[in-house]
Amino acid sequence: MIFRNQPHNNPLTEAIQDGFLASSCQGALLTIEELVHYKTYSKRWLPPAKSLWSQLNGSHQSSTKGRGMTFSEVRQYQPGDDIRQIDWRVTARTGKAHTKLFTEEHEKPVFLLIDLAQSLFMGSELLLKSVQVCHMASLLSWMAIANGDRVGMLIRTSSGIVEIKPTNVTKNLLGMLQQLIELHNAALLQCCDIHDKQATPQDWPISTLKRVCPKGSDIILLSDFSTQTDKFESSLSALRQHHAIRAIQIFDPLEVGDTDYRGTQQVIHGNGSSLLNFSLSSTRKQLRAAFIAKQQRVEDQLTTMGIPYSQISCGSPLLKQLNGIQQ
Repeated sequence: MIFRNQPHNNPLTEAIQDGFLASSCQGALLTIEELVHYKTYSKRWLPPAKSLWSQLNGSHQSSTKGRGMTFSEVRQYQPGDDIRQIDWRVTARTGKAHTKLFTEEHEKPVFLLIDLAQSLFMGSELLLKSVQVCHMASLLSWMAIANGDRVGMLIRTSSGIVEIKPTNVTKNLLGMLQQLIELHNAALLQCCDIHDKQATPQDWPISTLKRVCPKGSDIILLSDFSTQTDKFESSLSALRQHHAIRAIQIFDPLEVGDTDYRGTQQVIHGNGSSLLNFSLSSTRKQLRAAFIAKQQRVEDQLTTMGIPYSQISCGSPLLKQLNGIQQ
């Protein structure tokens, strides 16, 4: 659903003044400055403080994989060494017990499934839902790199699926974010050009996630979850067996009937377009009831699969919403 005109009381200027958004944020077209802005905040929620990861993923698993991941060297046995790591060949050759040493792997792949389907290009107050998705993706990406993890992206647009391979290098992440920006802005312009038509959304790239994600990866789904099917649920359930998955739903205040706007506006949805009178409380109540029913279906699906679920509004700055997690 696309709301053609924003309500008159847009809090974007106030949000910028409060420091919650980069000064270059427009609310629709993305810029690299507003995504780099989140780098400053990436370490705020990392351990030993109470971490954002622990809130988003239940508990973000340690990036250490465990013993024996990568062979390092052999040295003479010392009291306390694990006898299972004795190198018997070297021991037999030298006549003295020697132990194999291993270095532990400190990279945990984090994959962000970023939904940029047409339904995300809606915003009634502060930002488009698609922009808030990208803001969240940026914050999570900077956090992953600050935590020593690699981060990759699968971006779902109406035109296709774009895969960006994982990296833990800042320079590469900047390139990744720039690619996300270009895809987002191109999809926005396309959406504006064909706003009287609804493109058929691409299938969720669950099979691609299975292919590219090493076992034990963290997978975070960023979407409004307006287009999921039974196939999506069964595929995601299978994926859940080998990975830690988290779902974050982005929504707009208008979808829950929360708006100060009073008047009639044309709204585009999957079945065409309609004129809605927001001066009527019944209209706002119907919007809220429809959203709650949809949200409950999504939550029930994910809860059944054991996937943690949370919501982020695009009507309020991201950091302001996450501020309570810092405590």
